[in-house]
Amino acid sequence: MTPADLSLTVLHAVRRAVDEGALRVEVPARVKVERPRPGGTGDYASSVALGLARPAGLDARAVAAILKERLHDSPGVRSVDITGPGFLNFTLDGDSRQELVRDILRRGAEYGRRGPSGAVAQPVHRADVRAAVTADAVRRILVSQGILVRVACEDAADPDWALLGASPEVEHARGRLTTDIAPLPVPFGAAELYRRLGRDAARWGLLAAAGHDHARLGDELLHQHEDNPLFRVRYAYSRTRALTRNAEQLGFRSEPGETDDADDLLTLLGDHPDVLASAARHRAPDRVARHLEGIADAVLAYQHTVLPLGDEKPSAAHRSRLALAEAAGTVLAGGLSLLGISAPDQI
Repeated sequence: MTPADLSLTVLHAVRRAVDEGALRVEVPARVKVERPRPGGTGDYASSVALGLARPAGLDARAVAAILKERLHDSPGVRSVDITGPGFLNFTLDGDSRQELVRDILRRGAEYGRRGPSGAVAQPVHRADVRAAVTADAVRRILVSQGILVRVACEDAADPDWALLGASPEVEHARGRLTTDIAPLPVPFGAAELYRRLGRDAARWGLLAAAGHDHARLGDELLHQHEDNPLFRVRYAYSRTRALTRNAEQLGFRSEPGETDDADDLLTLLGDHPDVLASAARHRAPDRVARHLEGIADAVLAYQHTVLPLGDEKPSAAHRSRLALAEAAGTVLAGGLSLLGISAPDQI
Protein backbone atom coordinates (compact mmCIF):
# COMPACT_ATOMS: atom_id res chain seq x y z
CA MET A 1 0.00 0.00 0.00
CA THR A 2 1.41 3.38 -1.03
CA PRO A 3 0.70 6.67 0.75
CA ALA A 4 -1.68 7.49 -2.12
CA ASP A 5 -3.56 4.22 -1.51
CA LEU A 6 -3.72 4.90 2.23
CA SER A 7 -4.92 8.45 1.59
CA LEU A 8 -7.84 7.07 -0.44
CA THR A 9 -8.57 4.52 2.31
CA VAL A 10 -8.79 7.27 4.95
CA LEU A 11 -10.88 9.44 2.64
CA HIS A 12 -13.28 6.53 2.18
CA ALA A 13 -13.55 6.20 5.99
CA VAL A 14 -14.43 9.91 6.26
CA ARG A 15 -17.06 9.57 3.55
CA ARG A 16 -18.48 6.49 5.25
CA ALA A 17 -18.68 8.28 8.60
CA VAL A 18 -20.52 11.17 6.95
CA ASP A 19 -22.91 8.87 5.09
CA GLU A 20 -23.70 7.03 8.33
CA GLY A 21 -24.34 10.29 10.19
CA ALA A 22 -21.43 9.86 12.61
CA LEU A 23 -19.82 13.06 11.30
CA ARG A 24 -21.55 16.16 9.98
CA VAL A 25 -18.81 17.70 7.87
CA GLU A 26 -18.01 18.34 4.23
CA VAL A 27 -15.88 15.50 2.89
CA PRO A 28 -12.44 16.93 1.96
CA ALA A 29 -11.12 16.58 -1.57
CA ARG A 30 -8.06 14.71 -0.33
CA VAL A 31 -6.46 13.44 2.86
CA LYS A 32 -2.77 13.88 3.50
CA VAL A 33 -0.74 11.05 5.01
CA GLU A 34 2.90 11.38 5.95
CA ARG A 35 5.55 9.83 8.11
CA PRO A 36 4.74 10.03 11.85
CA ARG A 37 6.00 13.02 13.76
CA PRO A 38 7.97 12.63 17.02
CA GLY A 39 5.75 10.79 19.46
CA GLY A 40 3.86 9.02 16.70
CA THR A 41 3.90 5.33 15.88
CA GLY A 42 3.65 3.04 12.87
CA ASP A 43 4.45 3.63 9.22
CA TYR A 44 2.27 6.64 8.38
CA ALA A 45 0.13 9.24 10.11
CA SER A 46 -2.65 11.66 9.25
CA SER A 47 -3.93 14.81 10.93
CA VAL A 48 -7.30 14.61 9.17
CA ALA A 49 -9.20 14.39 12.49
CA LEU A 50 -7.71 17.68 13.66
CA GLY A 51 -8.94 19.40 10.50
CA LEU A 52 -12.44 17.97 10.81
CA ALA A 53 -12.88 18.57 14.55
CA ARG A 54 -14.09 22.19 14.46
CA PRO A 55 -16.62 21.82 11.61
CA ALA A 56 -17.85 18.59 13.24
CA GLY A 57 -18.24 20.29 16.62
CA LEU A 58 -16.26 17.50 18.28
CA ASP A 59 -12.94 16.97 20.00
CA ALA A 60 -10.26 15.87 17.54
CA ARG A 61 -9.65 12.62 19.42
CA ALA A 62 -13.37 11.86 19.21
CA VAL A 63 -13.26 12.38 15.44
CA ALA A 64 -10.17 10.16 15.28
CA ALA A 65 -12.01 7.44 17.20
CA ILE A 66 -14.94 7.61 14.74
CA LEU A 67 -12.55 7.18 11.82
CA LYS A 68 -10.51 4.47 13.54
CA GLU A 69 -13.68 2.41 13.94
CA ARG A 70 -14.13 2.52 10.17
CA LEU A 71 -10.48 1.79 9.39
CA HIS A 72 -9.69 -1.20 11.60
CA ASP A 73 -10.58 -3.78 8.94
CA SER A 74 -9.05 -1.98 5.95
CA PRO A 75 -6.99 -4.26 3.67
CA GLY A 76 -3.28 -3.70 4.08
CA VAL A 77 -3.60 -1.92 7.45
CA ARG A 78 -2.45 -3.97 10.43
CA SER A 79 -3.39 -1.45 13.11
CA VAL A 80 -4.59 2.11 13.68
CA ASP A 81 -3.55 4.09 16.78
CA ILE A 82 -4.54 7.52 18.02
CA THR A 83 -1.74 9.68 19.40
CA GLY A 84 -1.35 13.22 20.67
CA PRO A 85 -4.29 15.58 20.17
CA GLY A 86 -5.87 13.28 17.55
CA PHE A 87 -3.37 12.00 15.01
CA LEU A 88 -4.21 8.72 13.31
CA ASN A 89 -1.17 6.43 13.08
CA PHE A 90 -1.14 3.48 10.68
CA THR A 91 0.96 0.32 10.76
CA LEU A 92 0.84 -1.59 7.48
CA ASP A 93 0.91 -5.35 7.29
CA GLY A 94 3.69 -7.34 5.65
CA ASP A 95 1.63 -8.04 2.53
CA SER A 96 1.29 -4.30 1.90
CA ARG A 97 5.04 -3.85 2.01
CA GLN A 98 5.56 -6.73 -0.36
CA GLU A 99 2.93 -5.29 -2.69
CA LEU A 100 4.74 -1.94 -2.67
CA VAL A 101 7.95 -3.62 -3.84
CA ARG A 102 6.05 -5.67 -6.43
CA ASP A 103 4.33 -2.53 -7.68
CA ILE A 104 7.63 -0.69 -8.13
CA LEU A 105 9.28 -3.61 -9.91
CA ARG A 106 6.22 -4.13 -12.10
CA ARG A 107 5.85 -0.48 -13.10
CA GLY A 108 9.55 0.30 -13.36
CA ALA A 109 10.25 3.90 -14.36
CA GLU A 110 6.49 4.55 -14.43
CA TYR A 111 6.20 4.15 -10.65
CA GLY A 112 5.05 7.46 -9.18
CA ARG A 113 3.86 8.73 -12.55
CA ARG A 114 0.26 9.39 -13.45
CA GLY A 115 -1.83 9.09 -16.57
CA PRO A 116 -3.18 12.04 -18.54
CA SER A 117 -5.07 14.40 -16.26
CA GLY A 118 -6.38 16.84 -18.84
CA ALA A 119 -4.56 19.66 -17.04
CA VAL A 120 -2.41 22.11 -18.99
CA ALA A 121 0.52 24.17 -17.66
CA GLN A 122 2.61 26.88 -19.28
CA PRO A 123 5.51 27.70 -16.97
CA VAL A 124 7.44 30.84 -17.88
CA HIS A 125 11.07 31.11 -16.86
CA ARG A 126 13.53 33.94 -16.60
CA ALA A 127 16.16 34.09 -19.33
CA ASP A 128 19.20 32.66 -17.52
CA VAL A 129 20.78 29.23 -17.30
CA ARG A 130 19.57 28.25 -13.83
CA ALA A 131 16.00 29.22 -14.65
CA ALA A 132 16.18 27.41 -17.99
CA VAL A 133 17.44 24.16 -16.46
CA THR A 134 14.90 24.43 -13.64
CA ALA A 135 12.11 24.93 -16.19
CA ASP A 136 13.29 21.85 -18.08
CA ALA A 137 13.16 19.74 -14.90
CA VAL A 138 9.76 21.20 -13.99
CA ARG A 139 8.51 20.26 -17.45
CA ARG A 140 9.69 16.65 -16.99
CA ILE A 141 8.05 16.41 -13.56
CA LEU A 142 4.77 17.96 -14.72
CA VAL A 143 4.62 15.56 -17.68
CA SER A 144 5.20 12.67 -15.26
CA GLN A 145 2.02 13.75 -13.47
CA GLY A 146 -0.08 13.64 -16.63
CA ILE A 147 0.01 17.38 -17.30
CA LEU A 148 0.38 18.81 -20.79
CA VAL A 149 3.22 21.34 -20.66
CA ARG A 150 4.36 24.18 -22.88
CA VAL A 151 7.41 26.10 -21.62
CA ALA A 152 7.92 29.77 -22.34
CA CYS A 153 10.81 32.16 -21.67
CA GLU A 154 10.43 35.80 -20.74
CA ASP A 155 13.15 36.77 -23.24
CA ALA A 156 15.14 35.28 -26.09
CA ALA A 157 16.61 31.84 -25.33
CA ASP A 158 20.35 31.12 -25.27
CA PRO A 159 21.39 28.25 -27.61
CA ASP A 160 24.05 27.22 -25.05
CA TRP A 161 21.31 26.05 -22.68
CA ALA A 162 21.07 22.94 -24.86
CA LEU A 163 24.50 21.89 -23.56
CA LEU A 164 22.81 21.24 -20.20
CA GLY A 165 19.73 19.61 -21.66
CA ALA A 166 17.52 22.69 -21.52
CA SER A 167 16.05 23.17 -24.97
CA PRO A 168 16.38 26.71 -26.33
CA GLU A 169 13.35 25.92 -28.52
CA VAL A 170 10.81 27.44 -26.17
CA GLU A 171 8.19 30.05 -26.83
CA HIS A 172 9.18 33.65 -26.20
CA ALA A 173 6.57 34.91 -23.74
CA ARG A 174 7.09 38.56 -24.81
CA GLY A 175 5.56 39.89 -21.61
CA ARG A 176 2.24 38.11 -22.10
CA LEU A 177 2.61 35.76 -19.14
CA THR A 178 3.85 36.05 -15.57
CA THR A 179 7.34 34.68 -14.99
CA ASP A 180 6.97 31.97 -12.34
CA ILE A 181 10.31 30.14 -12.54
CA ALA A 182 12.94 32.56 -11.33
CA PRO A 183 15.46 30.92 -8.96
CA LEU A 184 18.41 32.95 -7.75
CA PRO A 185 20.70 33.35 -10.77
CA VAL A 186 24.25 32.02 -10.95
CA PRO A 187 27.36 33.92 -12.11
CA PHE A 188 28.14 31.36 -14.81
CA GLY A 189 26.94 30.67 -18.32
CA ALA A 190 25.88 27.29 -19.67
CA ALA A 191 29.04 26.82 -21.74
CA GLU A 192 31.31 27.40 -18.74
CA LEU A 193 29.31 25.05 -16.53
CA TYR A 194 29.34 22.36 -19.20
CA ARG A 195 33.10 22.70 -19.71
CA ARG A 196 33.90 22.65 -16.00
CA LEU A 197 31.34 20.19 -14.62
CA GLY A 198 29.68 18.37 -17.50
CA ARG A 199 25.94 18.06 -17.98
CA ASP A 200 25.00 15.80 -15.05
CA ALA A 201 26.95 17.55 -12.30
CA ALA A 202 25.95 21.00 -13.55
CA ARG A 203 22.27 20.06 -13.60
CA TRP A 204 22.45 18.63 -10.07
CA GLY A 205 24.18 21.79 -8.83
CA LEU A 206 21.54 23.98 -10.43
CA LEU A 207 18.56 21.91 -9.28
CA ALA A 208 19.42 20.48 -5.86
CA ALA A 209 19.07 23.76 -3.97
CA ALA A 210 15.69 25.42 -3.49
CA GLY A 211 15.10 28.34 -5.82
CA HIS A 212 15.51 30.90 -3.03
CA ASP A 213 18.90 29.43 -2.06
CA HIS A 214 22.21 29.87 -3.87
CA ALA A 215 23.22 26.98 -6.12
CA ARG A 216 26.40 25.12 -5.20
CA LEU A 217 28.49 24.76 -8.34
CA GLY A 218 31.99 24.08 -7.06
CA ASP A 219 34.36 21.30 -8.09
CA GLU A 220 33.05 19.21 -5.18
CA LEU A 221 30.28 18.10 -7.54
CA LEU A 222 32.89 15.99 -9.36
CA HIS A 223 34.35 14.36 -6.25
CA GLN A 224 33.63 10.64 -5.92
CA HIS A 225 33.16 10.88 -2.19
CA GLU A 226 30.25 10.42 0.21
CA ASP A 227 30.30 14.16 0.97
CA ASN A 228 29.02 14.72 -2.58
CA PRO A 229 25.23 14.10 -2.66
CA LEU A 230 25.20 13.51 -6.42
CA PHE A 231 27.86 10.84 -6.07
CA ARG A 232 25.95 9.17 -3.21
CA VAL A 233 22.74 9.00 -5.24
CA ARG A 234 24.39 7.61 -8.36
CA TYR A 235 26.63 5.28 -6.36
CA ALA A 236 23.63 3.91 -4.46
CA TYR A 237 21.94 3.16 -7.78
CA SER A 238 25.07 1.45 -9.10
CA ARG A 239 25.23 -0.65 -5.94
CA THR A 240 21.70 -1.94 -6.53
CA ARG A 241 22.76 -3.02 -10.02
CA ALA A 242 25.91 -4.68 -8.64
CA LEU A 243 23.83 -6.58 -6.07
CA THR A 244 21.69 -8.02 -8.86
CA ARG A 245 24.78 -9.08 -10.82
CA ASN A 246 26.38 -10.63 -7.74
CA ALA A 247 23.16 -12.49 -6.88
CA GLU A 248 23.04 -13.96 -10.38
CA GLN A 249 26.59 -15.25 -9.90
CA LEU A 250 25.44 -16.88 -6.65
CA GLY A 251 22.53 -18.48 -8.45
CA PHE A 252 19.49 -16.62 -7.09
CA ARG A 253 17.12 -13.86 -8.10
CA SER A 254 14.89 -11.44 -6.30
CA GLU A 255 11.42 -12.24 -4.96
CA PRO A 256 9.40 -9.73 -2.89
CA GLY A 257 8.75 -11.02 0.61
CA GLU A 258 9.18 -10.20 4.27
CA THR A 259 12.00 -7.75 4.96
CA ASP A 260 13.51 -6.79 8.28
CA ASP A 261 15.23 -3.59 9.39
CA ALA A 262 14.05 -1.75 6.26
CA ASP A 263 11.33 0.52 7.59
CA ASP A 264 13.05 3.76 6.57
CA LEU A 265 13.75 2.57 3.03
CA LEU A 266 10.24 1.19 2.53
CA THR A 267 8.70 4.42 3.79
CA LEU A 268 10.83 6.53 1.46
CA LEU A 269 9.91 4.38 -1.52
CA GLY A 270 6.23 4.60 -0.59
CA ASP A 271 6.54 8.40 -0.38
CA HIS A 272 7.87 8.71 -3.94
CA PRO A 273 4.52 9.32 -5.72
CA ASP A 274 3.60 12.07 -3.24
CA VAL A 275 7.04 13.67 -3.60
CA LEU A 276 6.62 13.86 -7.38
CA ALA A 277 3.11 15.29 -7.00
CA SER A 278 4.40 17.89 -4.53
CA ALA A 279 7.36 18.81 -6.76
CA ALA A 280 4.94 19.29 -9.67
CA ARG A 281 2.51 21.34 -7.60
CA HIS A 282 5.21 23.66 -6.25
CA ARG A 283 7.40 23.49 -9.37
CA ALA A 284 10.29 22.53 -7.15
CA PRO A 285 12.75 19.95 -8.56
CA ASP A 286 14.85 20.31 -5.41
CA ARG A 287 12.21 18.25 -3.57
CA VAL A 288 12.98 15.32 -5.86
CA ALA A 289 16.72 15.77 -5.33
CA ARG A 290 16.38 15.75 -1.53
CA HIS A 291 14.13 12.69 -1.70
CA LEU A 292 16.69 10.83 -3.79
CA GLU A 293 19.38 11.68 -1.25
CA GLY A 294 17.28 10.12 1.50
CA ILE A 295 16.69 6.95 -0.53
CA ALA A 296 20.39 6.72 -1.40
CA ASP A 297 21.44 6.98 2.25
CA ALA A 298 18.93 4.26 3.20
CA VAL A 299 20.16 1.99 0.39
CA LEU A 300 23.80 2.40 1.36
CA ALA A 301 22.96 1.54 4.96
CA TYR A 302 20.89 -1.49 3.88
CA GLN A 303 23.03 -2.97 1.10
CA HIS A 304 25.25 -5.00 3.43
CA THR A 305 22.33 -7.23 4.45
CA VAL A 306 21.32 -8.27 0.93
CA LEU A 307 23.79 -10.98 -0.11
CA PRO A 308 24.73 -14.15 1.80
CA LEU A 309 27.91 -13.93 3.86
CA GLY A 310 30.63 -16.56 3.95
CA ASP A 311 29.22 -20.08 3.60
CA GLU A 312 25.64 -18.86 4.05
CA LYS A 313 23.24 -20.17 1.43
CA PRO A 314 20.79 -17.87 -0.40
CA SER A 315 17.43 -17.89 1.36
CA ALA A 316 13.98 -16.36 0.97
CA ALA A 317 15.19 -13.48 3.12
CA HIS A 318 18.02 -12.75 0.70
CA ARG A 319 15.65 -12.84 -2.26
CA SER A 320 13.26 -10.40 -0.59
CA ARG A 321 16.10 -8.06 0.39
CA LEU A 322 17.37 -8.12 -3.17
CA ALA A 323 13.88 -7.27 -4.45
CA LEU A 324 13.76 -4.28 -2.12
CA ALA A 325 17.21 -3.12 -3.27
CA GLU A 326 16.15 -3.46 -6.91
CA ALA A 327 12.99 -1.47 -6.21
CA ALA A 328 15.08 1.27 -4.62
CA GLY A 329 17.36 1.31 -7.66
CA THR A 330 14.32 1.66 -9.91
CA VAL A 331 13.13 4.72 -7.98
CA LEU A 332 16.61 6.28 -7.94
CA ALA A 333 17.02 5.89 -11.69
CA GLY A 334 13.52 7.21 -12.36
CA GLY A 335 14.05 10.22 -10.13
CA LEU A 336 17.38 11.06 -11.73
CA SER A 337 15.81 10.87 -15.18
CA LEU A 338 13.20 13.44 -14.13
CA LEU A 339 16.06 15.75 -13.20
CA GLY A 340 17.67 15.07 -16.58
CA ILE A 341 20.61 13.23 -14.98
CA SER A 342 21.98 9.84 -16.03
CA ALA A 343 22.16 6.82 -13.74
CA PRO A 344 25.28 4.75 -14.61
CA ASP A 345 25.21 1.04 -13.78
CA GLN A 346 28.81 1.19 -12.63
CA ILE A 347 30.85 3.91 -10.93
